[in-house]
Amino acid sequence: MTQTLQAIAHALAASFGMFWEILWPLAVGFILSAIVQSLVSRQAVARTLGTDSPRSLTIACGLGAASSSCSYAAVAIARSLFVKGASFINTIVFEFASTNLVFELGLILLILLGWQFLAAEFVGGLVMIVLLAFILRQTLRPRLVDEARRQAERGLRGRMEGHAAMDMAVTEGPFLKRLFSARGFTAVSQSFWMDVTSLWTDIGLGLLIAGALAAWVPDSFWQTFFLTRNPTLAGIWGPLIGPVISMLSFVCSVGNVPLAAVLWKGGISFGGVISFIFADLIIIPILNIYRKYYGSRTSLYLLAVSYLAMAVAGFVIGLIFQVLGLTPTNRNVTVFTATPVWNYTTVLNLIFLAVIAVLGWRFVRTGGLEMLRMMNAPAAAATHQGHDPHQAHDHHMHGH
Repeated sequence: MTQTLQAIAHALAASFGMFWEILWPLAVGFILSAIVQSLVSRQAVARTLGTDSPRSLTIACGLGAASSSCSYAAVAIARSLFVKGASFINTIVFEFASTNLVFELGLILLILLGWQFLAAEFVGGLVMIVLLAFILRQTLRPRLVDEARRQAERGLRGRMEGHAAMDMAVTEGPFLKRLFSARGFTAVSQSFWMDVTSLWTDIGLGLLIAGALAAWVPDSFWQTFFLTRNPTLAGIWGPLIGPVISMLSFVCSVGNVPLAAVLWKGGISFGGVISFIFADLIIIPILNIYRKYYGSRTSLYLLAVSYLAMAVAGFVIGLIFQVLGLTPTNRNVTVFTATPVWNYTTVLNLIFLAVIAVLGWRFVRTGGLEMLRMMNAPAAAATHQGHDPHQAHDHHMHGH
């Protein structure tokens, strides 16, 4: 019994060590993401995504990068764009950009694993999106798109439907004036807390699973599993098995970065880590949402093309970094044994906890709790009279 408690304590300590290291970069990422979401209107951009031109694909990519990093919200927003007339390819590109090119993901990779992983994630994300767009263009049949559109218009529920329906952007006036206005402050606080509440379960689950794996699974198991004794085979096996592990982990978005750190420490190839991080859009719960949104055939099609793009992109990035001599060699991830000490991490954590508290105060004072109740409601509920975010802003601005 005592050994069991010690093992649990060891796993929880590893989880908390990771949480403490990523707290401030996570806050910075969410705040930057909230600022962009609050100043860029999805409704305006949706109209430009009807064609599959390079310009539209670039806009879809940019809109995704400026969106919430929650995979469930990304998938829900993508369906709403598709129903409003965006092309199917653009909606999928949007999804992948929103889970692979967002601020918070890059910052956490930088803190936990180093700049090489940040660079590989960004460059590899672009490679994967180009590959995905190419594969979709070559293989997507109009009949499947029509089938997907008919299913999408039925409006079956997934998760974060209300989040998808709420466009809280403040679009009138110059950028800085909007940012520092009362309405801008409210919009940022609401976007920030909507993202945090939609992602905290995935981040928490990712940290707990990563802590347990780091504490309980010996490195020797991972080294055998990842074929570390044969670097050539390991370089091929890593990108192939990475997405499969991600798919079975049930953890999405930034929540899978702590798991990536465990796999890297265990011996997975560099390209394998990257393909693992890419694969948060093929976890089983999201495949089930694809089935509801677009039908079973489209769900399986998206699994196949997504897996192919992720695995190839991971392999290509692994190869490029190896040729350039940029592949990191240090697998000693110190974050698993880190404990809070008085250093810059602690100072920044305390500063950003204060900022989070201020945003929380604003969020509660401006009807945020009611918005949270709507967030997981069907999309229609979020757009009923009296539930429009801008009306909420205006009402609360006059009330304070």
